[in-house]
Amino acid sequence: MRSLPHLVTPAWLAAHQQEPDLRIVDVRWKLGDPGAGRRAYEAGHLPGAAFLELDRDLAAPRAAGPGRHPLPRAEDFARTMERIGVGDPTRVVAYDAAGGADAARLWFLLRYFGHETGAVLDGGVQAWQAAGGPLTREVPALAAPPGGFHARPRPELVVDRSRVAALARDARALVLDARAPGRYRGQHEPIDPRAGHIPGARNAPFLENLATAAGPFLAPETLRARYDTLGASKATEIVCYCGSGVTACHDLLALALLGRENARLYEGSWSDWSFHPEAALATGDE
Repeated sequence: MRSLPHLVTPAWLAAHQQEPDLRIVDVRWKLGDPGAGRRAYEAGHLPGAAFLELDRDLAAPRAAGPGRHPLPRAEDFARTMERIGVGDPTRVVAYDAAGGADAARLWFLLRYFGHETGAVLDGGVQAWQAAGGPLTREVPALAAPPGGFHARPRPELVVDRSRVAALARDARALVLDARAPGRYRGQHEPIDPRAGHIPGARNAPFLENLATAAGPFLAPETLRARYDTLGASKATEIVCYCGSGVTACHDLLALALLGRENARLYEGSWSDWSFHPEAALATGDE
């Protein structure tokens, strides 16, 4: 049984934020400007929130695995959690300023390392402030938790390039691309070596999980209709990918909200696939 729902509201967080087994984590991040999240945190963050840098704390160095944001090693993730006061029983609420696009990465990593203890603040810092929640510049003193944090990887939640290639050819499976439609169609590619998408993948832009660009998430019945249209209700297996394995976690979160908690992440995502010239690609709508 989960210790938290996958999403929590600002009202819920305001009512529970003082509980000693709850840790709030700011994971604001901006692609191409790695210092933006830290600057935003220092300018004002939720009371009691720790800060994690996505590139440093929620990913391994680029050469350590596939793509631009490989999953961190278990021992490194455990040390990161202990540094911000998170132990095995600690409940974690992550937030950002991007509708959960970055916070979902921490939510996924907690699950991947064996901890069903994470949630995302629906609507992020904007929803918190709109509800009257304060911000502070005070940095909390965080002690290593008694007993520490034990990271136990769940490899069944991740697939590699060869497996996603096989699933993309399987009519019973569903491969979802969480990137914006222009990148999916191959109209432009600002970051990775080649433009396009994995042949057979369907486009499921993560922003379309949201009622507005900053959130909250769509109502459950609307979200379910979106994924039913994509074929999720009939798929025996679902894999999500994006540019580098970050915003794909947003689609995984949306699917978990619908009860599909066994959907998996293509770790290297397009930054891995497009790096290999022998890997086929498709352009346009599919």
